[in-house]
Amino acid sequence: MSDEGYFGQYGGSYIPEILFNSQQQLIESFREAMADECFLQQVKSEMQNYSGRPTPLTYCGNLTQSVGGAQIYLKREDLNHSGAHKMNNVIGQGLLAKRMGKNRVIAETGAGQHGVATALVSARLGLECTIYMGAHDIKRQYPNVFWMKQLGATVVPVTTGSATLKDALDEAIRDWCTNYDNTHYLIGTSCGCEPFPEMVAGFQSVIGEEVKEQSIAQIGRYPDRIYACVGGGSNACGIFLPFVNSGTELVGVEAGGIGDGPGEHAKRFNTEQARFGIAQGYATRFLQDDQGQLQETQSISAGLDYVGVSPILADLEQQGKVRMTSARDTEVVEAFKLLMVNEGIVAALESSHAIAGGIREAASMKATDSIVINVSGRGDKDIFNVAKALNDVAFDDFIEDYLGEAAKS
Repeated sequence: MSDEGYFGQYGGSYIPEILFNSQQQLIESFREAMADECFLQQVKSEMQNYSGRPTPLTYCGNLTQSVGGAQIYLKREDLNHSGAHKMNNVIGQGLLAKRMGKNRVIAETGAGQHGVATALVSARLGLECTIYMGAHDIKRQYPNVFWMKQLGATVVPVTTGSATLKDALDEAIRDWCTNYDNTHYLIGTSCGCEPFPEMVAGFQSVIGEEVKEQSIAQIGRYPDRIYACVGGGSNACGIFLPFVNSGTELVGVEAGGIGDGPGEHAKRFNTEQARFGIAQGYATRFLQDDQGQLQETQSISAGLDYVGVSPILADLEQQGKVRMTSARDTEVVEAFKLLMVNEGIVAALESSHAIAGGIREAASMKATDSIVINVSGRGDKDIFNVAKALNDVAFDDFIEDYLGEAAKS
């Protein structure tokens, strides 16, 4: 990374002048905090005693036998407090906000996992909390919205644009521009202006550091491949970065959606619809039309339904250090089911993209090979989307009966 926050040609800072002083304070405070052993120990303690780290590396014997080929292991970020990897970053940024004297945090969220994690840590640290979430995402991830509100967070529905993650991020930036004196923008992924990509990826790298130790202990060496789903890119950065140049192949799995046409997917790689661009405070690969306008996206998973990608991952892919592939919605649902019935693990639909990519390729690998798939979150939040995808009539009947009884009372 350069001194200006660039990763190759990606990253940097493209922000309104009004945010410059606030950004400089954040950069200085972050650098000081990362050099302070007391702060680092405080982060480690919260990760262990509040969130429950380290998360296990689980061998999946039944799934391995069902798929054939490589031995399959899962990094269980779904077992973090709040049910996702998001807690790693939120703990770090929450403590940093307190260190800077900020009494309010704002955040954007797609699947709602970052929103829940932010609301949890805000409650623990005594911070005022506002969450921006696309109206479309609120409908498909309402269980998470419910818990955010119960935790005392203000959830603001965003109805502009496609009413998804991209639009929630825009609104969060507008809030930051207005309330920068007392507010820290607790961004949820490794995107945005300097120092957010580096900061989020740094706090998330605990995932890969743990896998290094766990794979040596359980496999006897580093895995041959590591798979992670890629939306903005925080869980992928977290598990990939400690393994860059280690000899382990790193594979990101994007949202292939329902097709390859405009608005049918959320792929920023292996598609002619994505190209270099500048938006939302930084430079990276964005899905754009011929006029450079950001395109609509589609995914069964709200957390991958994003038009851009981490500048860190864009640079690593360009260097050939990360390989990008994708999984269609139908393949994701099948992978979700296969993991569930074989191992009793209910993964988030975001994570199920990584499952789909991993098991697809594991089948053609040798039995002496091993792969690790990052299960970035659990699937409780996806119950409505999964029931719809599986055409579960009984679930629909239950909802109808429940709403009918509620109306009577």
